[in-house]
Amino acid sequence: MRREITPKNIILVGSTGVGKTEIARRLAKIARAPFLKVEATKYTEVGYVGKDVETMIKDLVAITFRMVKEEKISNLREEFYEKSIELVAKLYRPYDVLNDVTKTEIIENIKSGKLNDETVEIEKTVSKPSMMPLGNIDGEGSEGGVIGGVMSLFEEPKIKKIKMSIKNAIEYVLNEEIEKTLDYDELLPEVIKKAEEDGIIFIDEIDKIAEREEGNGSRGEASRQGVQRDILPIVEGTTVMTKYGPVRTEHILFIAAGAFMHSSPADLMPELQGRFPVKVKLKNLVKEDFIKILTSVEYNLLEQYKALLKKDGVELDFSKSAVERIAEVAMEQNEFIENIGARRLASILETLLREIMFEAPYEEVKKVKIDKKLIDKYFKQIEVEENLEKYIL
Repeated sequence: MRREITPKNIILVGSTGVGKTEIARRLAKIARAPFLKVEATKYTEVGYVGKDVETMIKDLVAITFRMVKEEKISNLREEFYEKSIELVAKLYRPYDVLNDVTKTEIIENIKSGKLNDETVEIEKTVSKPSMMPLGNIDGEGSEGGVIGGVMSLFEEPKIKKIKMSIKNAIEYVLNEEIEKTLDYDELLPEVIKKAEEDGIIFIDEIDKIAEREEGNGSRGEASRQGVQRDILPIVEGTTVMTKYGPVRTEHILFIAAGAFMHSSPADLMPELQGRFPVKVKLKNLVKEDFIKILTSVEYNLLEQYKALLKKDGVELDFSKSAVERIAEVAMEQNEFIENIGARRLASILETLLREIMFEAPYEEVKKVKIDKKLIDKYFKQIEVEENLEKYIL
């Protein structure tokens, strides 16, 4: 039964900036799953010049490999940290001429960071490139011509002595020791399993390949239909060959998204529609949503700007009325200029704080209060400029 149960793939329908990508990204983060975002419009039908749909699976496996490797490295860091410090301590002061008390003292000083800026000499292996320029028949090009180029391929890797700080040396030795320990033959099956069972692929702008043009049989429509036909077996379940090994796709979760302004999910191929049983329509953001995005979200935009400007000696304080006014301005600009959803907030804050950021940094801490009156004053001027622009031919 486990093999027969397929993921409940999702289609998210909503205008730009309502949070389609963010929803998918957060789902992946909560599930600690490998996540890949792609755009349907970047792919072309097999036989045409462009990206093949199978590359999305190859990219997902590459992301999974990095994810699994980073987890393994993180787990091994604690195990090899003590050993790395001992190796660096030996390079700093040879152990054979020291007593146990001095050895312990050096290790403690390295751990505490007292010796961070001291230098040690480390032997680094410098491997030759896999292929050298061989020059031409007359022996021009690389040094030694053809023979010199060929012979360089058989040279042993050279050991180069380099000096670095103890702090950097610990990191270098630690990475070297972990790299020696990693068993890639053991890692690869885990990578493929995680990609197959936990992988999430977010296909954005799927409405663009569902959109229909006037007239039948147009080249654009044929191409879009072709991309749909190529995506279908990937979503249904097939085996894709990657450099890490064959990957089955039937249990990868696919989340498709699009604005569907001039089309609907019903314009997709019936077979493809059937593979996305969950359809969710997202509402446009309203003032209350913008306020939540600015205040309730972890590491929200207001917190980011406060932290950035604090480094330059500016203490920002946004009043409650200011946050509400920013949300109102975002609503107004989305309605009268162009609806770009939550992305409008970044644009407004950047405009609002431009002069403050330009004047920073300050020698002494400067407190800046952002209130409704300041926002009204600034954006009223912007509004006048925009109103005049529409009269220019």
